[in-house]
Amino acid sequence: MSDAGMQTRQSAQFRVQPSSARQVPQRGAPPQQGPDLVTVPARQGLEAVDILRRGAADRVGPVLHDDDCDTLGFLVPPGTADAWDVPGSTCTRTQGRGMSLVAPEPPLKGTGWLLPPGDADTATDPAILREALGEAARLIRAADDCW
Repeated sequence: MSDAGMQTRQSAQFRVQPSSARQVPQRGAPPQQGPDLVTVPARQGLEAVDILRRGAADRVGPVLHDDDCDTLGFLVPPGTADAWDVPGSTCTRTQGRGMSLVAPEPPLKGTGWLLPPGDADTATDPAILREALGEAARLIRAADDCW
């Protein structure tokens, strides 16, 4: 598959929705930070999850899928979107709007948990995710070239 074929279709389901419960920051408290969301095509994302889990189960944080199973979303630490430059993926700032690493239900309408926060309590390290996505893209390209 060409790099152009690996381009992510940004799914409307992964657009961050405002939380129904508005949180008012305390005076002098820093603004609420929530995880950022890296969205990739499902095939590449599933390969990356396998690669990360082979290394160690704690290397991959919570992962969302959209209802159509077209895309996966990896929760990553706040601020990741500022420097995210991986072709074929997008990174969205959530700024705490409806995103949580402890929510039992998926934080976005039209999504479900592939790996829920209870199974993976911390966000995925962006550097490790970047490597896994690159390896996944190479594996997919090699598999497609064999057919």
